[in-house]
Amino acid sequence: MQNRRDFIQNAFLAMGGLSLPGIIPNLSAAQMSVANPGNPPMRFIFMHRGNGLFPKSVVPPTLGPQEQALEDKNLPFEVDLDRHQLPDWMGPLEKHKANLTILQGLSGKMCTTGHHSWCSSLGAYMANERLSSIKWATVDFELAKLFPSPLEHIELACFPTGGGNARGSLDGIAKGFSARGPQQPNYAFGCPKIAVDEIFKSVANTKDGQIKYQLERKVLEFAAANQSGLAQHLQGIERNKVGNYANSIEDIREKNRKVDLMADVVRQYIPKLDDKYLNKDMSTFDRQIGHVEVLLASLISGLTNVAAFTVDELGHEYTGITGMEKEKVNMHDVGHGKVIAGVDALEIRHRTNTHHMTLVDRIVTRLKGVREGNGTMFDNTMIFYFPDNGETHHSHGTEYPFIVMAGSNTKLNLGRRYMRLPYWGTVGHKTLGNWYTTLLNVNGNPIKHYGALDPALKGDQTGLIKELVI
Repeated sequence: MQNRRDFIQNAFLAMGGLSLPGIIPNLSAAQMSVANPGNPPMRFIFMHRGNGLFPKSVVPPTLGPQEQALEDKNLPFEVDLDRHQLPDWMGPLEKHKANLTILQGLSGKMCTTGHHSWCSSLGAYMANERLSSIKWATVDFELAKLFPSPLEHIELACFPTGGGNARGSLDGIAKGFSARGPQQPNYAFGCPKIAVDEIFKSVANTKDGQIKYQLERKVLEFAAANQSGLAQHLQGIERNKVGNYANSIEDIREKNRKVDLMADVVRQYIPKLDDKYLNKDMSTFDRQIGHVEVLLASLISGLTNVAAFTVDELGHEYTGITGMEKEKVNMHDVGHGKVIAGVDALEIRHRTNTHHMTLVDRIVTRLKGVREGNGTMFDNTMIFYFPDNGETHHSHGTEYPFIVMAGSNTKLNLGRRYMRLPYWGTVGHKTLGNWYTTLLNVNGNPIKHYGALDPALKGDQTGLIKELVI
């Protein structure tokens, strides 16, 4: 295993970086963590998918009669996963059971549900395609503030081509599913090649790449000054819009400055992708693998501590599915239970979900192989796999199953657990807002409650999920 922290710290010292107080990027785990000064930063990966995730599909098939009776009635209980098999499609995670928690019973009826959810599932509020619907920063950006890094946050996506977010932008950079703040959408990379080109452009090894990067810096410098001047002559909403644009440009420039300071280090981690992950005609499965490689390179290099990955969205036309590789699969049809190329919808779901678990396994295995402090990078990592829109295709938001992979330093009582919380509308029920409030609190943000409330629920909905707190 490579000792990542020592390598990065030594490289930065060699560049004289410690003579630059105030703008030192997050090169060692001890330097920039707000919540854990002196310790490696926590890292968070949010992997969300469209078309719903059936709650019954994540239930261990080996529950006993009493446990199954509780499950059938959606009553709260938990079991130790060491005593149970995982569902077949979760097989790639079998070797990581010590780090696995299956969390059932969270609701998100304060979110937009149905075909498309936009920023809802990460922000715990109603959202749509209009910027005015973005009420606040999504939870991934709130966590990124607690563990600063040069890029702050990266977002990767398998965009839809038939409606929803960023229609028609399969291979480009388009509005993503996270938000930086009120009325401030994030932007996501649609293909691995453009992600590599943009994220690692400052350390490009070619002359043309460096010329392009320097030209872009000049353009950003001009645009930031121009937009700031324009804002002085506007009022109200238009002034805010232009101001936000100018601030975004300046944020990019600041990120570039930080990355420049660690160029020699970052260059060691530029992902070297096989041609099939760069091909414009790549399959969805290959696109997802390529995105994971970019995500890993960004985390291991220290460029970011938080990543969002839209594994798929309802309007994405799937290709590369095992056993039907050449078929273009309309996931809306799958949601309505149609048979495609002789394969029924449940089996298609099974094959795509299984592939998603191989992606999670790839991330966990790689991070477990990178030394950090007295352990590995995975010790300081949480991975969340969950549905954008709730429990099924035409969802109501009553359940958002979460598959959570958590390292040993995550400050939560996680690992080896199948846990069903009280169902929606019953005493003790918890929402996405409670879940995100818990994550923020244990990592240094003592917010009373994150997210909107569910108007259909009675009583106090705020606070942490105490069962998960150590």
